[in-house]
Amino acid sequence: MDLIDRLCEIAARIPKLKQDGLIKTEEGTKNALIMPFINALGYNVFDPTEVTPELVADVGTKKGEKVDYAILQNGKPIVLFECKCCGTDLSTEHASQLYRYFSVTEARFGVLTDGVVYKFFSDLEAPNKMDDTPFMVIDMLNLNEAMVEQLKRFSKPMFDEAEIINTASGLKYKNAIKEYVAAQFGDGLSEAFVRFCVQESKAYSGRLTQSALDVLMPATREALRAFITDQVDKRLKSALSAEASKPKPEEEPEEKPSDNGDTIITTQDELDAYLIVKAIVREVIDVRRVIMRDVRSYCSILIDDNNRRPLCRLRFTATRKQLGIIDAEKHEEIVSLESIDDIYNYADRLKATAILYVEAKSPELN
Repeated sequence: MDLIDRLCEIAARIPKLKQDGLIKTEEGTKNALIMPFINALGYNVFDPTEVTPELVADVGTKKGEKVDYAILQNGKPIVLFECKCCGTDLSTEHASQLYRYFSVTEARFGVLTDGVVYKFFSDLEAPNKMDDTPFMVIDMLNLNEAMVEQLKRFSKPMFDEAEIINTASGLKYKNAIKEYVAAQFGDGLSEAFVRFCVQESKAYSGRLTQSALDVLMPATREALRAFITDQVDKRLKSALSAEASKPKPEEEPEEKPSDNGDTIITTQDELDAYLIVKAIVREVIDVRRVIMRDVRSYCSILIDDNNRRPLCRLRFTATRKQLGIIDAEKHEEIVSLESIDDIYNYADRLKATAILYVEAKSPELN
């Protein structure tokens, strides 16, 4: 199950929990929402070597200060969680509490949450000083697939502090600009933005007096909305065109040339197995890098369509199904499958191989 599926399961429970009054306290929020969220990222909330509750974070003369949860790596905190009761306004006051803890630990990331909204902070502007604004916000009741892809970087198998820091700055600026642009499409259209649009487009050559702006502001708003409508129409037409060009289900499997030039047929079982492998490894690698290449003796599933980066091999015939699992030394272990669903039994080993190729600098298997 992918991360977004696990998060959707948690999110689906929130309305009922609220209705039944089961998350009216901070402890109830932790147990029902926040611990499952941390667990969804791959961390064992019941293992204190991975997730420590109430981590001591004494600040100056104030002793006994404790962080609600800290995710640990090699015994050191990497992510701090400051938790509030569900429905709490995650204001500056609550952020300042996390701010104090942040400055006295080695963690580069802090999360302020009420179990529904998760605000991710770092020290992008000044070392060891938590930024005033989050670089990422996850709303469980309005999950965004693109944002969940960013959240995956915090999962246990993919956590890389340097990589997250490198992408966090761009994410923070992008989100700030996105919010500003979104406001211009609504009732928050600013005079400065209108002036910029008019001057850059040369739509109006006269002096921008208040009476001129009174006319230009609604015109700019309508132009922005028309632009969005045009873009949506283009996307819909493109999607409909792509859907129309898809092969019908009753069509025969695609025929491909084998290594020696003969024609072979990619079977439906091979296609289904390929989809299962992609579903398994998508937690640790961009599935666009996972490519199937059919040859005469077996069907390879490769990373980056590169023969030197094999993930596994499908050795299917009319009478047997076998999966070839590749390890770090390029040794292939062939296991028998009763059905293609048995591939899920080897999910951890497939992920381990895929992780070797997550970094661009990862060595190829020789």
